[in-house]
Amino acid sequence: MDASEIVLTAEGRQKLVEELEWREGEKSREIVEHIKEARAFGDLSENAEYDAAKEEQAKNASRIAEIQAILANAREAEVGEHGLIVSIGCTVSLVDGDGVAIDVTLVGTTETNSLEHKISNESPVGRAIIGRAEGETVEVITPSGKSRVYTITKISR
Repeated sequence: MDASEIVLTAEGRQKLVEELEWREGEKSREIVEHIKEARAFGDLSENAEYDAAKEEQAKNASRIAEIQAILANAREAEVGEHGLIVSIGCTVSLVDGDGVAIDVTLVGTTETNSLEHKISNESPVGRAIIGRAEGETVEVITPSGKSRVYTITKISR
């Protein structure tokens, strides 16, 4: 896999499509309305509301371009391309050397969310478990240089 390649799950692609539709529709109309309201205040050279609305418009346009680029260049993870081998889109149950269990979902880098236990395929744990099967033990070197050992106890989609 190319290091710059963007891989999305079907769920991740759908979230981006929905965000793009919202930003191009409702959000853009809302910003245009704020700009109209701010113009009504008069002198644009010292109009903080107008400046804030224009800045919000620029941020929205930037995010729209970013999402369009991601969607144009990303490939969707193929569910089931590896059978019961860890691949993007899988939820993996791991047990560390101390017996502490955790479930993580392997996703592309743009979908990473630590609060939802979604880890990137490019993270240390993601790189260690991708392509592995249930029952295998992997060693992960953390960014701080510590070594952690995990056993894959379950793989699901």
